[in-house]
Amino acid sequence: MSQEARTDLYPKPIVSSKKGPGAAIRLLVLGIVLTGAAFLYFVFREQLGEAFLLGLLGVLAMVGVFYLFGGAIGLIQFTPRVLGDDLAHAFIDSLPEGTVILDAKGRIVYANQAYAAMTGATEATDVRTLDNILSGETAASDAIYRLANAVRDGVPAQEEVRLSHPLVQAVAPGTEVTRQVGPAWYRIKARPIASTPDHKGPLFAWQIADISEERAEQERFFQDLQEAIDHLDHAPAGFFSTDPAGRIIYLNATLAEWLGVDLTKFVPGSLTLSDIVAGNGMALINSVKADPGSSRNTVIDLDLAKLNGQSLAVRFYHRVQAQRDGKRGTSRTIVLNRAEGQDASAALRAAEVRFTRFFNSAPMAIAAVDAKGQTLRTNARFLDIFSTAVDSDAVDSGIKLETVVHERDREAFSKALAAAFTGQAEISPIDTVLPSDEQRHIRFYVSPVSDVGGETAEEAAIVSAVETTEQKALEGQMAQSQKMQAVGQLAGGIAHDFNNVLTAIIMSSDLLLSNHRASDPSFLDIMNIKQNANRAASLVRQLLAFSRRQTLRPEVLDLTDVLADLRMLLARLVGNDIQLKIDHGRDLWPVRADLGQFEQVAVNLAVNARDAMPGGGTITIRTRNVDQAEAATFSYRELPSADFVLVEVEDSGTGIAPDVIQKIFEPFFTTKEVGKGTGLGLSMVYGIIKQTGGFIYCDSELGKGTTFKIFLPRHVEVASADGTPGEQARKEAAAREKKIEKPRDLSGSATVLLVEDEDAVRMGGVRALQSRGYTVHEASSGVEALEVLESLGGKVDIVVSDVVMPEMDGPTLLRELRKDHPDIKFIFVSGYAEDAFAKNLPEDAKFGFLPKPFSLKQLATAVKEMLESND
Repeated sequence: MSQEARTDLYPKPIVSSKKGPGAAIRLLVLGIVLTGAAFLYFVFREQLGEAFLLGLLGVLAMVGVFYLFGGAIGLIQFTPRVLGDDLAHAFIDSLPEGTVILDAKGRIVYANQAYAAMTGATEATDVRTLDNILSGETAASDAIYRLANAVRDGVPAQEEVRLSHPLVQAVAPGTEVTRQVGPAWYRIKARPIASTPDHKGPLFAWQIADISEERAEQERFFQDLQEAIDHLDHAPAGFFSTDPAGRIIYLNATLAEWLGVDLTKFVPGSLTLSDIVAGNGMALINSVKADPGSSRNTVIDLDLAKLNGQSLAVRFYHRVQAQRDGKRGTSRTIVLNRAEGQDASAALRAAEVRFTRFFNSAPMAIAAVDAKGQTLRTNARFLDIFSTAVDSDAVDSGIKLETVVHERDREAFSKALAAAFTGQAEISPIDTVLPSDEQRHIRFYVSPVSDVGGETAEEAAIVSAVETTEQKALEGQMAQSQKMQAVGQLAGGIAHDFNNVLTAIIMSSDLLLSNHRASDPSFLDIMNIKQNANRAASLVRQLLAFSRRQTLRPEVLDLTDVLADLRMLLARLVGNDIQLKIDHGRDLWPVRADLGQFEQVAVNLAVNARDAMPGGGTITIRTRNVDQAEAATFSYRELPSADFVLVEVEDSGTGIAPDVIQKIFEPFFTTKEVGKGTGLGLSMVYGIIKQTGGFIYCDSELGKGTTFKIFLPRHVEVASADGTPGEQARKEAAAREKKIEKPRDLSGSATVLLVEDEDAVRMGGVRALQSRGYTVHEASSGVEALEVLESLGGKVDIVVSDVVMPEMDGPTLLRELRKDHPDIKFIFVSGYAEDAFAKNLPEDAKFGFLPKPFSLKQLATAVKEMLESND
């Protein structure tokens, strides 16, 4: 297309020449010339003469006329020629993309040569918009619509469209015009541009480029890639790749078939490397570490786990990359199936696979060492246990095995190795801890390696290691439990005997007080004896609480109400310098416990928390429900998966040292000064909670405070078949009614058989009951009681018997009496809890219970109530 044809083809350029200020300047210059002539005429008219001035004026007039004429024809110019129009025109024409400029009404303002060639326009009238040209193509018209909406909003946009045929037919030289076969791809862009003085409204630039070759190249590349993937998928070896997090982002069809993975459903990242590696194989893989910014190759023999649970012996050619910061990067691994092969080496390979599988799957760490004590080879479990001390590189290159032994035990370990090198068969194991983590316990077994075939073997010794951290923890807990049990039995035995002594003291004091008036000088001394005996009884109750043999009167409690009633008492106990907070849980489940004992637990923990904050602080008591699922998440060993009500007592005090926290529940252990406490407080708390069926744990950190967590079992009341309250509820209701009864006459005329092996207690009981009008017979054992009853012809209204006695204890006595006297009334007296012996009695047995130590009034009340009962 000629240059002349181009100027006729295109509309007026988008950037046109603006009319300059030439006319105005020319008029201004002409005015200046005329003004200057007039000025000269009037000023110098007389000096120069009129003829001269007229001649000068004539010359100036000719110059002005010449200037005006030259300016009009362009001979003289005052401003440089504007080149912007030509530059913009040339730039747009040089673009390879077809470019057309439209105004707001969609009219063509300018189109470049590439656009004309691409759309097939030969004349200016042939130039059409892309909307007009592509209206027949559905996919293209939708793209044009989206682009038009975008540029109207002032946003540049781009679309790629596929047409069924090119926009312009291909022309072969010397032939007729023919249509090009096949589809064509085009990239269409649209963007708003700035307006011009000639076009005040918005303008839009549309560009179109033929990208058919680019698409064809992409298709060829994609096809090549697909062929490469197909080759990799059907390779005789497996292949997979993982991201830094260990997620498998690609695995080929061969490996998927081995593992039983359905590739059609496989989502990259849905499987992790640990999902397909069996046993301790991950320890071998994790031990491969590369330097920051580099990669490392290694060979690993291990087992993979198929989805059906079977194992597959493989060999990894593993390449791992490390990021510049040293963190693990991506990995790529070739996998060889070591179970395959039918050649002559199949048997050898099978033996090697079996050994490798046994070696790496062994639950204990195994290392072969040479005569210098350096490692020759290790298994997966070794790298797993000692991963913090060594890595695969160090092991492969050989390390001194003593480096994984704590420094304090290295001498013993070296002696064990030396004994193995000399062929000694019996070598004692070495117990040690990891150098980097003293909480992890390890036991080493060292075995010698005998000469093979008359030649010295490469290995000089085999060292096996087993982690005993769990075993040590269990041993410690067992020792603590046995110690607590032994102390509890001792405390319970002492308490039982001491209760007999206190009972005798208290009853003797009551007898003396009954014979002395308040004005008697001895009255105060007797009262002092009784008061101190009661104090001693309180200490005995604490010992019994620790040994879980105290007498409890459990009832169904709502801890929200219990703690609300205790709030004022606890606030007074902790003082003004300490803030007390109680956070009540919503809809707390009921629990079954002894109200008085639980209040004592709360008071004791609050007082201990107060003493841990001498400078003031905060005590927070929280309650909430813990269901079975949440209970299973706690790390406390003895806590079962059940429904509990959790009570937390937290302070912001000094905390408890780790070596002390193991002893806080032991009786008589205290960190307080002499005279500040007996050390029975927390042991009593422990015993009460345990006897209630709950659990108590202590979490503490020095300088940050302590939290006691009490788990009380949820109480579920079982109603009768007819929907009425259960037997337990009726008993508790009857007990509450008894509490509000008014004092009554405790005298009586019944016949009582008192059975007690402790002489002082028996004598005091006989005198106490006789003073109330009862006829009392006494016996020192169960056998003697049967003889006394037989001598009386069975005419006994009630039997009051101790539980623990020589020859025949109280429960056995009751069973014997029931044979001939099934309805006889019976009261047990004991320093132990009722539950300790009641479970061995028949279910229909009817009896009362009086805990030691007791007073004369308590004994008389128990006998009176039992005689009046209709049960």
